[in-house]
Amino acid sequence: MERQDIENFLYREARLLDEHNYDGWESLWTDDGVYWVPCNEDDNDPLLHVSIIYDDRAALRRRLDRLSSGAAWAQEPKSRMRRITSNIETENGSAGDVTVYSNFNLSEYRSGVQTTWVGRAVHRLRDENGTVKMSYKKVMLINNDAELPILVFLI
Repeated sequence: MERQDIENFLYREARLLDEHNYDGWESLWTDDGVYWVPCNEDDNDPLLHVSIIYDDRAALRRRLDRLSSGAAWAQEPKSRMRRITSNIETENGSAGDVTVYSNFNLSEYRSGVQTTWVGRAVHRLRDENGTVKMSYKKVMLINNDAELPILVFLI
């Protein structure tokens, strides 16, 4: 996997999330994917500690269905979002996976309130038949130990 492929993947993922294109975003995942937003500490065990989000593929599908259905009242109207991804670093892993570390700054505007979300993301990417897919995404918010505004969208 070339660096340009990795960067293009991260930028495409950001665009799909910002545009609430949940089907497009879901297509970026492997079947065994895990989406994790830790709470309080960045490296606790999500099976033993509370997480903001800890979804396997089935739970992620349910989350996406709810967001797409119009039943997520906290997202009516939908947030307007734009994120910036930077400080991209890569590390080759086992079985051809690549671990990607990046920082992000996400500005969200909804119902007259602008909120800024800042953190670091860890992606595990793999090549599946010539297509880059994500098998893991961990989002470490810098304020994950504080009271947070409602987080109904995907970060």
